[in-house]
Amino acid sequence: MVLPALMALLYMLAMAIPAFAAAGDSDSASVGSTVYVVKVKQSVESGLQKTLERAYQEAEDAKAKHMLLVLNTLGGRLDSALEIGELIRTSKVPTTVYVQGKAVSAGTYIALNADQIIMQPGSTIGAAAVVDESGELVTNPKTLSFWTEEMKAAALLNDRDPNIAAAMVNPNLELELSSLGRTKAKGDILTLSAGDALKVGYSEHTAATVDEALAKLNLPQPNIVNYEAGVLERIGQFLTLPIVMTLLLIIGIAGVTIELMMPGFGAPGIIGVLGFGLYFFGHYIVGFAGLEDVILFIIGILLLVSELFVPSFGILGILGSISLIASVLMAAPNPKSAGLSLIVAVIVAGVIVYIIAKRFAHRGIWNKFILRDQLTTAEGYVSTASKTSYLGMNGKTLTPLRPAGTIRIGDSRIDVVTLGEFIPSGADVTVIKVEGARVVVGQLDEKN
Repeated sequence: MVLPALMALLYMLAMAIPAFAAAGDSDSASVGSTVYVVKVKQSVESGLQKTLERAYQEAEDAKAKHMLLVLNTLGGRLDSALEIGELIRTSKVPTTVYVQGKAVSAGTYIALNADQIIMQPGSTIGAAAVVDESGELVTNPKTLSFWTEEMKAAALLNDRDPNIAAAMVNPNLELELSSLGRTKAKGDILTLSAGDALKVGYSEHTAATVDEALAKLNLPQPNIVNYEAGVLERIGQFLTLPIVMTLLLIIGIAGVTIELMMPGFGAPGIIGVLGFGLYFFGHYIVGFAGLEDVILFIIGILLLVSELFVPSFGILGILGSISLIASVLMAAPNPKSAGLSLIVAVIVAGVIVYIIAKRFAHRGIWNKFILRDQLTTAEGYVSTASKTSYLGMNGKTLTPLRPAGTIRIGDSRIDVVTLGEFIPSGADVTVIKVEGARVVVGQLDEKN
């Protein structure tokens, strides 16, 4: 039930891609002084990288004369910034970055890779120190050295002072900014305003609006193309946000696990399939996941299901778990962050599954494998026939009692014991005690 639904969902989503992508295409550009305007007003991450790759490809196909990136970002992932920087450097279309607000951290690196920088009055650039996911400053010497050199190299592309770029990254540097009449002290991270950036050569112009920035390009009668990410691209960017990605994994793991453990509910399985489907769909749209990742995921589910019905001493379950983990990591742009999201998702989903399993324990699949009937007298079960009725009755030994043997009472043969004495066969005996299945007799002659 779960697997066919997942395959059908992925098929429908894949078939919908061309229609949605077509709806999000930019207006066609005529050959000439065509300028592509792309707004970058989000965090620097993998989704943005793929959007810019499509924008640059479209601009090159349209033989555009220039690309204007309208930048307003607080930064983001360094690996994505490095990829975007390389994209800008190697593109056949010259790029100008118009800083409309903030271009800090990874945004500063992107701006430095452009052919020129134009800044809006009141905007800032810099503060490119490396921080971890919790916002704490990274002081690892190797990381700091690497990012400092990358920033300096980007600054040198257009003859900008590399020491200023280093001061934007390394808090341990002290730098005299004579043109600004101030000094960047140790412990500080350098940030430049629009006016200061112009004075130190970190921008070529200031412009109050995008139209003014376009006018600074000095292109005759430019044909402006405002590139907009397609509907699917925007969906993909949203679905690949770390918090959304983790949430989808939680929904997928919890839903499918609950459905496998307590079949018959239906809703958890459908919701779980949707969670996994949206996870892979989002990564597919932004260009990270391929068909092989989806196939590996389906194989993992099949192996886990097989473990419930085929005795394999856990081998199928282990292989299924490895396939699922591998498919999730392969579909993500950064296996390390995806692994962290997966660990969080497994823990949270485990808590959810535990709560649901406790609440609906009577419906669990384990009930098919556990004998829960109690063979009690109250339920009408007896382990042996009751022998209390023989108490006080007389019989005759069929075998010698040494001290155990067999006697006959009426038509019944009964296994009995004595209190320790020997009684020969053919002797008359009487039942003097009954303890469960143990019948104790004594010789009748002796009693008399």
